[in-house]
Amino acid sequence: MEEQTLFELVHNMDNFTKQMIMQWNRTFSEDLGISHVLVLAHLKQNGKSRPSDLAKILGLTPPTLSYLSEKLVEKKLAVRMVNESDRRINYLGITDKGDEVLQRASLEGQKLRTNLFEKLTEEERVQLANLYKKLSIIQHNENSHLE
Repeated sequence: MEEQTLFELVHNMDNFTKQMIMQWNRTFSEDLGISHVLVLAHLKQNGKSRPSDLAKILGLTPPTLSYLSEKLVEKKLAVRMVNESDRRINYLGITDKGDEVLQRASLEGQKLRTNLFEKLTEEERVQLANLYKKLSIIQHNENSHLE
């Protein structure tokens, strides 16, 4: 692949992602960013987690995760918990309200993507689905080698 074409592909992909996030931020009226939702999604899927583990898994710095956690706790979307056997260990867990907000955020994201993908032809959607599937397999294989 020519270097210019690869640059354009990466540039267009970044622009697309940035535009989708900005559009989601405009339509989702919870005063939360996508990073807050990613934290909630991880807590929903994996249960309570130590903040240091969350930061590492989500690729965030500990101060960033601390900031995100503070807002989630303040809005009662997450709670801090202490390990009873070792009180030095803290966890973050999702609340029922956090679960509801996460569901609404997911629905809003689905609506945005559906609206966008409906503008493609059936053939373009099939091509895009196949490309994403292939990229997911490649990414999975590369991550498997890192473990």
